[in-house]
Amino acid sequence: MAQQPLGDARVDGATARDRVLTIPNLISFARLLGVPVFLYLFLVADQIGWAVVVLGLGGTTDWIDGYLARRLGQVSRLGELLDPFADRLYILATLLAFTLREIVPWQFTVALLARDVLLMLTFPVLRRLGYGPLPVHYLGKTATFILLMGFPILLLAWAVPSGAVHDIAYASGWALCWWGIVLYWIAGVFYLAQFAAVVRRSRQAAA
Repeated sequence: MAQQPLGDARVDGATARDRVLTIPNLISFARLLGVPVFLYLFLVADQIGWAVVVLGLGGTTDWIDGYLARRLGQVSRLGELLDPFADRLYILATLLAFTLREIVPWQFTVALLARDVLLMLTFPVLRRLGYGPLPVHYLGKTATFILLMGFPILLLAWAVPSGAVHDIAYASGWALCWWGIVLYWIAGVFYLAQFAAVVRRSRQAAA
């Protein structure tokens, strides 16, 4: 079989990265839709059991879209932006809801969200230098996955106020959350180091 011309390969590669309706992107869209569903079930309908299910599905599918994108060859620019956005939205919505119901103290919420606010301050500088958001560090993905696993377990502990299920869920949920927040900040430090390197290279190039 004749090899495909290099020019055509570049076009096909660009087209693949521009795709929108891929299986991984559909999973990410479904995760985004799960955020208002969770908030409604938890804060409005008071359906705690279903809220645990929706939150748990949001966490367990966190890695599936990325895995399928690589496995099926469906990596796209939209997916690279959509996946971390869905993660941030899930974390933000869950923390605010948990803080309102006093499942987690406000200090925990501030400590977690402060990292995202700090990193967001780098975006205007990167845009001015001609860069988009920097690649997500694997520690950040690991921390996000751990947090999204810990949140539904904490919610289960809150829904079952006593007994063995409460004790196990409470201990394991908080262990995951504290482990997650430490890794979350470590990943943030790596991101800031990447940001500093980009700024330094841009200044050297300008000089």
